[in-house]
Amino acid sequence: MTRLDDIDRKIIARLQIDGRATVTTLAGVLKLARGTVQTRLTRLIDSRTIKRFTIDLNTLEANELVRAVMMIEVRGNTANAVQKALKRMPEVSALHRTCGVWDLVVELETTSLYEFDSVLSRIRELPGVSNSETCPLLRRVS
Repeated sequence: MTRLDDIDRKIIARLQIDGRATVTTLAGVLKLARGTVQTRLTRLIDSRTIKRFTIDLNTLEANELVRAVMMIEVRGNTANAVQKALKRMPEVSALHRTCGVWDLVVELETTSLYEFDSVLSRIRELPGVSNSETCPLLRRVS
Protein backbone atom coordinates (compact mmCIF):
# COMPACT_ATOMS: atom_id res chain seq x y z
CA MET A 1 0.00 0.00 0.00
CA THR A 2 1.33 3.42 -0.97
CA ARG A 3 1.33 6.15 1.68
CA LEU A 4 -0.18 9.32 0.32
CA ASP A 5 1.16 12.72 1.34
CA ASP A 6 -0.43 16.13 0.85
CA ILE A 7 1.02 16.53 -2.66
CA ASP A 8 -0.39 13.14 -3.74
CA ARG A 9 -3.79 14.05 -2.29
CA LYS A 10 -3.80 17.39 -4.11
CA ILE A 11 -2.98 15.70 -7.42
CA ILE A 12 -5.75 13.14 -6.86
CA ALA A 13 -8.24 15.84 -5.82
CA ARG A 14 -7.49 17.82 -8.99
CA LEU A 15 -7.85 14.70 -11.14
CA GLN A 16 -11.19 13.96 -9.50
CA ILE A 17 -12.33 17.37 -10.69
CA ASP A 18 -10.78 16.95 -14.16
CA GLY A 19 -9.48 13.46 -14.95
CA ARG A 20 -8.22 14.68 -18.34
CA ALA A 21 -5.98 17.44 -16.98
CA THR A 22 -2.48 17.34 -18.46
CA VAL A 23 0.62 17.13 -16.31
CA THR A 24 1.44 20.72 -17.30
CA THR A 25 -2.03 21.90 -16.24
CA LEU A 26 -1.81 20.05 -12.93
CA ALA A 27 1.62 21.55 -12.27
CA GLY A 28 0.34 25.05 -12.98
CA VAL A 29 -2.79 24.77 -10.85
CA LEU A 30 -0.99 23.12 -7.94
CA LYS A 31 2.08 25.38 -8.24
CA LEU A 32 4.44 22.40 -8.51
CA ALA A 33 7.26 21.59 -10.91
CA ARG A 34 6.12 19.62 -13.96
CA GLY A 35 8.69 16.91 -13.17
CA THR A 36 7.36 16.56 -9.63
CA VAL A 37 3.81 16.03 -10.88
CA GLN A 38 4.98 13.55 -13.55
CA THR A 39 7.01 11.53 -11.01
CA ARG A 40 4.16 11.49 -8.48
CA LEU A 41 1.60 10.56 -11.10
CA THR A 42 3.79 7.72 -12.40
CA ARG A 43 4.22 6.39 -8.85
CA LEU A 44 0.47 6.60 -8.18
CA ILE A 45 -0.24 4.68 -11.40
CA ASP A 46 2.52 2.08 -10.87
CA SER A 47 1.34 1.41 -7.30
CA ARG A 48 -2.22 1.04 -8.61
CA THR A 49 -3.41 3.76 -6.25
CA ILE A 50 -4.84 5.29 -9.44
CA LYS A 51 -6.30 2.43 -11.44
CA ARG A 52 -8.01 4.43 -14.20
CA PHE A 53 -8.31 8.08 -15.10
CA THR A 54 -11.86 8.12 -13.98
CA ILE A 55 -9.97 8.17 -10.65
CA ASP A 56 -10.93 4.77 -9.35
CA LEU A 57 -8.92 4.71 -6.12
CA ASN A 58 -7.85 1.64 -4.19
CA THR A 59 -10.50 1.20 -1.49
CA LEU A 60 -7.97 1.78 1.30
CA GLU A 61 -7.09 5.19 -0.15
CA ALA A 62 -10.58 6.11 -1.35
CA ASN A 63 -12.02 8.98 0.62
CA GLU A 64 -15.07 10.87 -0.43
CA LEU A 65 -14.35 14.51 -0.94
CA VAL A 66 -14.97 16.69 2.06
CA ARG A 67 -17.16 19.52 0.80
CA ALA A 68 -18.23 22.71 2.53
CA VAL A 69 -19.56 26.19 1.99
CA MET A 70 -17.66 28.97 3.75
CA MET A 71 -19.01 32.48 4.19
CA ILE A 72 -16.38 35.19 4.64
CA GLU A 73 -16.54 38.75 5.90
CA VAL A 74 -13.69 40.98 4.77
CA ARG A 75 -12.29 44.15 6.31
CA GLY A 76 -12.60 47.43 4.45
CA ASN A 77 -11.67 47.34 0.79
CA THR A 78 -9.68 44.08 0.88
CA ALA A 79 -12.23 41.95 -1.03
CA ASN A 80 -10.22 41.93 -4.28
CA ALA A 81 -7.00 40.85 -2.54
CA VAL A 82 -8.84 38.13 -0.61
CA GLN A 83 -10.50 36.93 -3.83
CA LYS A 84 -7.15 36.69 -5.63
CA ALA A 85 -5.68 34.65 -2.75
CA LEU A 86 -8.69 32.31 -2.70
CA LYS A 87 -8.55 31.76 -6.48
CA ARG A 88 -4.99 30.44 -6.10
CA MET A 89 -6.11 27.71 -3.67
CA PRO A 90 -6.82 24.42 -5.49
CA GLU A 91 -9.32 23.42 -2.79
CA VAL A 92 -11.60 26.32 -3.74
CA SER A 93 -14.04 24.90 -6.29
CA ALA A 94 -16.18 28.05 -6.62
CA LEU A 95 -16.08 31.62 -5.36
CA HIS A 96 -19.01 34.04 -5.19
CA ARG A 97 -19.37 37.69 -4.17
CA THR A 98 -22.47 38.47 -2.19
CA CYS A 99 -23.95 41.24 -0.08
CA GLY A 100 -25.20 41.36 3.47
CA VAL A 101 -23.27 40.13 6.48
CA TRP A 102 -21.00 37.95 4.31
CA ASP A 103 -18.95 39.40 1.47
CA LEU A 104 -17.78 36.15 -0.14
CA VAL A 105 -19.13 32.61 -0.34
CA VAL A 106 -16.56 29.91 -1.05
CA GLU A 107 -17.23 26.31 -2.06
CA LEU A 108 -14.46 24.02 -0.79
CA GLU A 109 -13.45 20.48 -1.75
CA THR A 110 -10.71 18.51 -0.02
CA THR A 111 -9.77 14.85 0.12
CA SER A 112 -9.56 14.56 3.91
CA LEU A 113 -10.59 16.23 7.14
CA TYR A 114 -6.92 16.97 7.82
CA GLU A 115 -6.63 18.89 4.55
CA PHE A 116 -10.01 20.54 5.24
CA ASP A 117 -8.78 21.82 8.62
CA SER A 118 -5.59 23.13 7.00
CA VAL A 119 -7.52 25.00 4.29
CA LEU A 120 -9.82 26.61 6.86
CA SER A 121 -6.80 27.83 8.82
CA ARG A 122 -5.11 29.23 5.71
CA ILE A 123 -8.26 31.10 4.68
CA ARG A 124 -8.87 32.51 8.15
CA GLU A 125 -5.27 33.78 8.28
CA LEU A 126 -5.53 35.69 4.99
CA PRO A 127 -4.99 39.42 5.45
CA GLY A 128 -8.38 41.10 5.24
CA VAL A 129 -10.49 38.17 6.46
CA SER A 130 -12.25 39.39 9.58
CA ASN A 131 -14.84 36.66 10.17
CA SER A 132 -16.03 33.39 8.67
CA GLU A 133 -18.58 30.66 9.09
CA THR A 134 -18.25 27.22 7.56
CA CYS A 135 -20.99 24.71 6.83
CA PRO A 136 -19.75 21.20 5.95
CA LEU A 137 -21.97 19.49 3.38
CA LEU A 138 -22.82 16.10 4.88
CA ARG A 139 -24.73 14.48 2.01
CA ARG A 140 -26.66 15.35 -1.11
CA VAL A 141 -30.40 15.05 -0.57
CA SER A 142 -31.59 14.87 -4.17
